[in-house]
Amino acid sequence: MPLFYQQNINSTTKLAVWHITEPEEFFYEKAILHRNIVHPHKRLQHLAGRYLLKFLYPDFPNDEMMIADTRKPYLPNEQFHFSISHCGDYAAAIVSIDRRVGIDIEIKTDRVEKIKHKFLHEEELKAVENSNASDFSLLTLLWTAKEAMYKWWGFGEVDFSEVLRLKVPEMQAEGKLFGKFEKEGIEIPLELQYKEWETVVLCFLNTEKDAFKMID
Repeated sequence: MPLFYQQNINSTTKLAVWHITEPEEFFYEKAILHRNIVHPHKRLQHLAGRYLLKFLYPDFPNDEMMIADTRKPYLPNEQFHFSISHCGDYAAAIVSIDRRVGIDIEIKTDRVEKIKHKFLHEEELKAVENSNASDFSLLTLLWTAKEAMYKWWGFGEVDFSEVLRLKVPEMQAEGKLFGKFEKEGIEIPLELQYKEWETVVLCFLNTEKDAFKMID
């Protein structure tokens, strides 16, 4: 069983990363396709992410899952809060009974160098330029963190460079990352956690369920 990584964040919030080596049939025991996916590998990623939900919480009601207009999957009664991500041969999921969550996993690649001006604020760009980072790990972490924040938000389009803000850290194999969600005069401080492996970076966050209730 290629469970790549697992962490119980607290008594109600868990996450796991799966290294996908199995055929589709393996995942159908616990996973359901919620839309028609033609591409075989994308379909496999989709199944692996949903398989992880039941792996983390066996009573997770996969059959009740719905997809919002923003393409975010959710449960109508919010029995669980969850977030899913996948890249390459990896799938990641975080599930909580009582916390808002977001997760993202990304392969380290020079692609982030080409798009950094689209998702980083000018202050973040300066911090990256002044850092000692010698490869794409730091940029990948920042991209992964903002994707996790976006999934935590869950209500559609936001400006990654202006609304999702981060304090650029000294890159380590694992650690914490601090940022904020800033929209229409509201600031919500956020604390994220991350882990880096040879080829991938994982980032996730969880907050009180009503952390952004004040935002209309």
